[in-house]
Amino acid sequence: MQRNKASYTAQHMAQIRAAHQVLDTPLVLNDPVAVTLAGVDGMAAIRAGGIRFDSQVQRTLRAFAVARSCVVEDELELAITRGIRQFVILGAGLDTFAYGNPYANQDLKVFEVDHPDTLIMKRERLAAMAITPPKELTFVPVNFEIDKLDERLHAAGFDSAQPALFSWLGVSMYLPVKAVRFIFQYVKTTAPGISIIFDYMAPLSSTHFSTRVRLRVLACLLALKGEPWRAFFDPAELTEILKSTGYRRMDDMDWHAINARFFDTRTDGLRVGGPGHIMVART
Repeated sequence: MQRNKASYTAQHMAQIRAAHQVLDTPLVLNDPVAVTLAGVDGMAAIRAGGIRFDSQVQRTLRAFAVARSCVVEDELELAITRGIRQFVILGAGLDTFAYGNPYANQDLKVFEVDHPDTLIMKRERLAAMAITPPKELTFVPVNFEIDKLDERLHAAGFDSAQPALFSWLGVSMYLPVKAVRFIFQYVKTTAPGISIIFDYMAPLSSTHFSTRVRLRVLACLLALKGEPWRAFFDPAELTEILKSTGYRRMDDMDWHAINARFFDTRTDGLRVGGPGHIMVART
C-alpha cells in the first residue's frame, strides 16, 4: 500500500461486492450496504457493465470475493452458537458486515482492524453516505510497521480471556511470508477458542498457462498501485505451518471445493478458478 493513501485493493473489492448485487442473479452474498458505499457514480459505472466489471476475469474475482465472505458468515453463525461474542476483522477495508450485523442483539462485538489511512477513508465514506457506525463496532487503526496488534486490540476493548473469531480476507498475499506467519501465531495465542478464516494464493505455477498469464498481468497492475503480491503457499506446506503453530483443525478449499459449495449449479459464468484458496483454521 502506498504511503498516506488508502488501500487500492480495499476500494476495488468493495466495488466488486457492490457489482454482485446488481449483475448476478441469484445472489450468493446479500450485501446492500456495499451498494450504498459504492455511491451514485460507482453504481452507474457498475450498471454500465463492460470489461471493467463484467469480463470473465471480473466474474472470477467477484465469485471469489463473495464466496470468501460467505464462508466467514457461515463460520460466524456457528461461532455464535458456541458462545463466541468477539469478531475481529483484520484488514477490514470497506467490509460491511458490522453495518447489518444480525447478532447485534446478542452482544457480538466487532473490531475492524486496518491501516489508519484506510480507516480514515472508510469513515469519510460512511459519513458521506449517512451510515452511522453501530455501537457494537470499534475501529482499530494499526500500522504494522510501528504498532503492536495485541496492544492496539486490547486498548480497543478486546478481551483476551474470551474466545473470538478472526476474519482475514484479501491480505495474506500482500505481506511477506514472515508477517503472515506472525499473524497465525498472534491469533493462536491471543485468546482461547480461536478460529481464523483467511484466503491465500498457491504458487502461480500451479495454475493453467492461460490463467497464469492473466494473473501475471493483474499482479503487474497491482504492483504499479503499490500493492504487489508477496506471499504464496503450497497447500500442504501451509497446513504443516498451521499445525506447528498450534491449530488442530483445518478446512482448505481450493477452486473445485468453492465451486461445488457455491457455483456449480449456476449458468451465468459466475465461478472461481486459479490459485486462490479459502482456509478455516481452528484451535
